[in-house]
Amino acid sequence: MVYKGDQLYALLPANVVGDKVISHQGLTYGSFVLQDQSKFYYAFEAFKAMLAFYHAEGLIQLEIKVIPTFYNKMPADELDYFLYKANAQLLKKEVLMIIDYSHKLRFQKNRREGINKALRSNVVLKLDTNFKDFWSDVLIPNLENKHGVKPVHSLEEIELLASRFPNNIKQVNIYKDGKVVAGTTVFLTETTIHPQYVSGNLDKNTHGSLDLAYDFIINKMCDDKRYFDFNISSEANGTKINEGLIFWKESCGARSHTANTFVLKTDCYKTLEIPKT
Repeated sequence: MVYKGDQLYALLPANVVGDKVISHQGLTYGSFVLQDQSKFYYAFEAFKAMLAFYHAEGLIQLEIKVIPTFYNKMPADELDYFLYKANAQLLKKEVLMIIDYSHKLRFQKNRREGINKALRSNVVLKLDTNFKDFWSDVLIPNLENKHGVKPVHSLEEIELLASRFPNNIKQVNIYKDGKVVAGTTVFLTETTIHPQYVSGNLDKNTHGSLDLAYDFIINKMCDDKRYFDFNISSEANGTKINEGLIFWKESCGARSHTANTFVLKTDCYKTLEIPKT
């Protein structure tokens, strides 16, 4: 946290691995966050102060995932310029798929067929407070079986966060015969709808359950957001594209946006300057 006087001016959510600080490992993005009233040169001094602090703590490198610009409430490219002046190296460029509601495209035929299949299957969609059944019976087993990994959050953490931020974290569940068969844990920001965790059981294609869930969260969940973020569709630091994911998201009306991760030396603060004319 960087203070100007007694006022919080900027912050960097991050974690440390060895002699490197990372913002933020395991999550879609991190970054240097500024208050609404921030000014360019004060922001620059805050950025330098952050690097100096990390260097004094023995941390040699900063790896930083820049917030995709559509999450910003106002123009905020200061960090992009600071990283350029600090000779930061582009570590990866990932492809996100997003929907811009001001230029919204209709679901393609195969997605509409999936929605109709769900309706014929008599599945039930609920905007729910029941995180446990989705996480314990669907999400966690699927991640373990398919990828050998666990969610970034634990069930207890997501329930705690949802209790503290009830307007920003919602659970959408799909029920078949009274049992959760698919769902998504949705994060809501001031600008964007983002399904952070999505999963369905082996019958998801048979029942069209995920098509029904996405139709709800894209088209019916909120009417005050500008964007819908499908998350990353690239792999191997952005060098490979998951063709199946791209195809599915495009059929919902999504188009591409890139997200960058940079790495820089913390000792660059010693020579980092922006000359004034």
